[in-house]
Amino acid sequence: MSNKAVLAYSGGLDTSVAIKWLKERYNLDVITLAVDIGNVADLEAIKQKAVNLGAIKSLVIDARESFVKDFVFPALQADAVYEGQYPLATALGRPLIVQLLVETAKREGATAVAHGCTGKGNDQVRFDVGIAALAPELKVIAPAREWAMTREQTIAYAQEHNIPIPVTVTSPYSIDENLWGRSIECGVLEDPWNEPPGDVFVWTKPLEETLSEPTYLEIGFDMGIPISLDGENLDGVKLIQRIHELAGKHSIGRIDHIENRLVGIKSREIYEAPAAVVLLKAHQALEDLVLTKEQLRFKAKVASEYADLVYNGLWFSGLRQDLAAYVESSQRYVTGTVKVKLFKGNCQVVGRKSPYSLYDYSLATYDKGDIFDQSASSGFIHIWGLPVRTQAQAQHLKPSE
Repeated sequence: MSNKAVLAYSGGLDTSVAIKWLKERYNLDVITLAVDIGNVADLEAIKQKAVNLGAIKSLVIDARESFVKDFVFPALQADAVYEGQYPLATALGRPLIVQLLVETAKREGATAVAHGCTGKGNDQVRFDVGIAALAPELKVIAPAREWAMTREQTIAYAQEHNIPIPVTVTSPYSIDENLWGRSIECGVLEDPWNEPPGDVFVWTKPLEETLSEPTYLEIGFDMGIPISLDGENLDGVKLIQRIHELAGKHSIGRIDHIENRLVGIKSREIYEAPAAVVLLKAHQALEDLVLTKEQLRFKAKVASEYADLVYNGLWFSGLRQDLAAYVESSQRYVTGTVKVKLFKGNCQVVGRKSPYSLYDYSLATYDKGDIFDQSASSGFIHIWGLPVRTQAQAQHLKPSE
């Protein structure tokens, strides 16, 4: 019988310690899987580190293209933002990692998979529920959830076993990053009164160091998918990276959020998501131009539900698939170009155009060329106000009521 486990490996504190712990606790040979979904500094170094720590095999997969095409852009089309602030970067990365983790476990003949999630966060749910949906026969092990060590004790364990780790007791940030965003928590950030120290931010310049002139970008969309920047067609990965760099220079994308976790606690989360903030704003501006009032109203409800499902680890659920079908239909005419202005921490939409625009100048203008029949308004208002007049006459409502 196989005694192998595939560990979702990042090279961070918990997963580095987990290699040795899985061997000690479960007598499992560990195969590590590092998935590149963007902004990983040195995958080869991470791969070698796992081998040095005792992994029998260390695998690396470049999944950036799939991440953008199959997860990020569908969420962008949905306008999915959790609690109006979090663009779901980490949450969107987890189902792809789960998918690759399961595929690797089956290919390698492993009977277990492992991840580095703690028992207090959302990621444990995303991993466990996702794995159960795709391969319920696999045993799931969560060392950081089981060993119940504090962060300081985990660091001490690593030091005792000569395990190199990227954190210290004095700088104990927990960081996750991918193409769509960077998540930072722990340390001094756990006090919501503390202003985030400067060293928390890596992708965005401090406001006082930003450019003195604004940057204008023209972002082209096809059926809700961004396809070009300033007239140049780019694949999804390059387009996100280019906007990421330009927006970061203007300190755009910093988010400080008191967040409601699925497990029932509030947490203070810091995010950096320059490209996500810009693209979400541009996409919504284009939708405002081409969707009707009723479509926009219902789409907002779908966006909220979609974001909750992603955040809560239900990417592989039937409801998420159903909502995805609606979202895809809603994007049939979300094609055009949006012009944004990046300056001093703000992303401002300053122009938009589309061959499917519902904005009619001849109806909107107050100047020469106006074709709106204002004489029809009095009859419309009479019918529109009929229920109000009827109720007022029958029930004698007072102003305070």
